[in-house]
Amino acid sequence: MAARGLFWGSVGLVLGLIFLVPSAALGAAVGPAAHSAAAVRHGGTTAPVGFNQPGNLLITDQFNNRVIEVNPLTKQVVWSFGSGNSTLCNPGAGSVIGANDAERLSGGYTLIAGTGIPAGVPGTTACVDNRVIVVNPSGKIVWQYGVAGKTGTGFDLLNVPVFAIQLPNHHFLVVDQGNNRVIEVNFAKKIVWSYGPTSGPGALSNPNSAELLANGDVLIADENNNRVIEVNHAGKIVWQYSHGLSIAAFASRLPNGGTLITDAAHSRVVLINATKHVVFQFVTNRSAGSNPAPSPSNAVMLAGGYIVISDQNNNRVIVVSPSGHIVFQYGKTNVAGSGSDELFGPYTAFAIGDYTGQTPPPKVY
Repeated sequence: MAARGLFWGSVGLVLGLIFLVPSAALGAAVGPAAHSAAAVRHGGTTAPVGFNQPGNLLITDQFNNRVIEVNPLTKQVVWSFGSGNSTLCNPGAGSVIGANDAERLSGGYTLIAGTGIPAGVPGTTACVDNRVIVVNPSGKIVWQYGVAGKTGTGFDLLNVPVFAIQLPNHHFLVVDQGNNRVIEVNFAKKIVWSYGPTSGPGALSNPNSAELLANGDVLIADENNNRVIEVNHAGKIVWQYSHGLSIAAFASRLPNGGTLITDAAHSRVVLINATKHVVFQFVTNRSAGSNPAPSPSNAVMLAGGYIVISDQNNNRVIVVSPSGHIVFQYGKTNVAGSGSDELFGPYTAFAIGDYTGQTPPPKVY
């Protein structure tokens, strides 16, 4: 590990090691400028000071209709997109409804899945979004697939998109959950590859995430089929795991061949090795005051071995050590809110600059 320099007190030391934040970035993050509303020029657009620092957490604050970037040392929100209002139904410029995924791309761009909010969620307004959007650092939408408020399967239409990543070839891989398909779309909005058989053992049921693997296959969390599958580009399932899973919300393939799976209905994150043996698990409903069914929706491993978990119904994002202890938390356990250190149904959380087990975006957007 490279030298990090002196961090901001003992808390900064611990968090700096967890998130592998360079000392220069930490200095910028915890200095007076980080508490200022001043802005700097970033890639030709305006972005706040402290934006896009390695180790910051990018969180989809689902039912607050926003995406936020948080400095884990200060818990300060250094960037946000969306209204932050759970009762608004205004999909369009400058807004997103029920975001289920946000990925930081090169140049400070952010890819967001506008999933929408279904009826029956207390404290929210049911609203259709159905867009995947790319926003620049100042919050301007620069690319979009899907039409706000419209549902479909045809050209430029989606049905509850829940996940999206940018591929090395600059295309976008979108999990179109309501249409039970995973599609690869280019900048011209042409679908160049898709997976989603309508029948047979390969048929999907509520897919929730997809990652492009180094071998060219695609790893899919097939949520309501309670399994994780790996499919090649010919559409053949070449690997799968389902043992003991109920609502497979997210999966990532780690560099050592292991697979990290979010087993939502069992309130746990489970790590299996290359031979499909469970080598680690963490259950999220054992904290004091926990929701009995927190339904964690996303978990990713950091380069240092810690795991970031979006503990959805507990309204928090936590970081768990390799020994299974919570070492960081953003959001108050089982308390929904939109104020300081508060979340409402966070769906994904990623450490900026750390793509362990994930599909890294191209170096130039």
